[in-house]
Amino acid sequence: MALAPPEIIGRGTWLDKVASEIVERELKLSRQVDLLRVESGLGASGVPHIGNYSDAARAYGIKLALESIGKRAELIAFSDDMDGLRKVPAGLPKSLSKYIGFPVSSVLDPFGCHESYGSHMSGLLLEALDKTGMKYRSVSGTRAYKEGLFNSQIDKILSNAARVGEIIKETLGQEKYTEVLPYFPVCESCGRIYTTRALEYFPDRHAVRYSCDGMELRGEMLKGCGHRGEVDVFSGRGKLSWKVEFAARWSALKVNYEAYGKELIDSVKTNDRVMEEVLAEPPPFHTRYEHFLDKTGAKVSKSVGNVLAPQLWLRYAPPQTLLLLMYKRSVGSRAVWVKDIPTYIAELDELEDVYFGRKEVKDPKELARLRGLYEYVWHLSPPRTPTAHIPHNLLVYLVKVAPKGKEKEFVIQRLAGYGYQVDANDQRFQDRLEKAINWAREIETITTGPMQVEGKEREAILELAGIVNASADENYLQNSVFTIAKKHDLEPGPFFKTLYRVLIGADHGPRLGPYILAMGRDNVATALASAARMASK
Repeated sequence: MALAPPEIIGRGTWLDKVASEIVERELKLSRQVDLLRVESGLGASGVPHIGNYSDAARAYGIKLALESIGKRAELIAFSDDMDGLRKVPAGLPKSLSKYIGFPVSSVLDPFGCHESYGSHMSGLLLEALDKTGMKYRSVSGTRAYKEGLFNSQIDKILSNAARVGEIIKETLGQEKYTEVLPYFPVCESCGRIYTTRALEYFPDRHAVRYSCDGMELRGEMLKGCGHRGEVDVFSGRGKLSWKVEFAARWSALKVNYEAYGKELIDSVKTNDRVMEEVLAEPPPFHTRYEHFLDKTGAKVSKSVGNVLAPQLWLRYAPPQTLLLLMYKRSVGSRAVWVKDIPTYIAELDELEDVYFGRKEVKDPKELARLRGLYEYVWHLSPPRTPTAHIPHNLLVYLVKVAPKGKEKEFVIQRLAGYGYQVDANDQRFQDRLEKAINWAREIETITTGPMQVEGKEREAILELAGIVNASADENYLQNSVFTIAKKHDLEPGPFFKTLYRVLIGADHGPRLGPYILAMGRDNVATALASAARMASK
């Protein structure tokens, strides 16, 4: 009995599975699926990092997947620029501390290039979306409140504040909102937002009575000014608590899908209930993701300064590599740092080989997934032909030894000598070369992929690592390869080939003596030792 072919949803990726589940759910709810909206919140309180970018990138991937099955879709990039400044992020001027508690859209831009601190920070993230080719509709929280986008939702939530307070208590275990309203007025006296307590709502004139009492912030008390007053909640001079604001956004913007990080599980649960029980609407479809970690295992965070900005990544690699990082899988936390970039460059090249049939993948389901992944990192418009795949370390080496100002001509000439056919007019190659130049000038490292070495080769590689650390003579280093090969009863040709694969990612390349010095003896010794350690596991 023949096995049935595996079911492949769309292009075979997790993006396609989520998109199909969104459509299926909307149809069950008997709602129109003519235009489906996915949303991502943009933090505006600090320098955006790769984790912030991932929220929008994954949402955009879902938008593409919806479009790939014939649905119109839109990404809404919502800037949380009404949020209050809670802390001065690492690396920013300490003078900003006087604005703690103020909405970030009312804080001056310390860099002097945007209308506010909030627009500067959210602008950095929008710039990253632009640089990776995403299409979106930008919505500012500050403008949305001022323009009345949430008026209906604010009125319903505040009119049902007692029920909202019970929902928050039941899901989060917090009793605060059984005593105060889930709304923060901007104090008309001191200008702060989180120091206010909303005490009573008057629905006939949509006004809230409040007092500016202060708040506990990171274990310390931020004093209020003591002012008591009223605010028209339709005026934009205040915002909903985030414990209910998601629901208001989903309702007003008619959002069909939003993902969330695991730290927001209870918040999303609360907002889903507010959506259903107070606003009387189904909440969006959700998926959950985990955070990116730095190499210490700590969550990437703008407040502690371990930030990997998407702009930094794009300085050294094509935008498709950043999208590959986001789309290759949706679950599991990942440690990532600048030095991982070459790994994703190589992975993108491998995807391209699969896509154009230059590498065989026998499993039809895996083949569909890899091909689909390649199409998504190219926004469903992949190139018609592959580009030349030059190992990152080789390109960086050639840039390092090229005459200044003549890098392009020198690199192309040398690559031809190594058997690489490069079209000098290929824009993708030119972009890759430009980023290799940045890497060569600014990053002192080489990156190696997994390489299986064992037995006599492993012992020889370990010995070479020690010699590399001990000598700066390129001729001595070059000749040492022959000497060590003979000592360990290895043929020099195959041993050189192994070394090239470990250090460059190709079967051949430049003379190893000059390469070792140009790439840094410590870096090369570390790469050799790492390959030997990997083989011993």
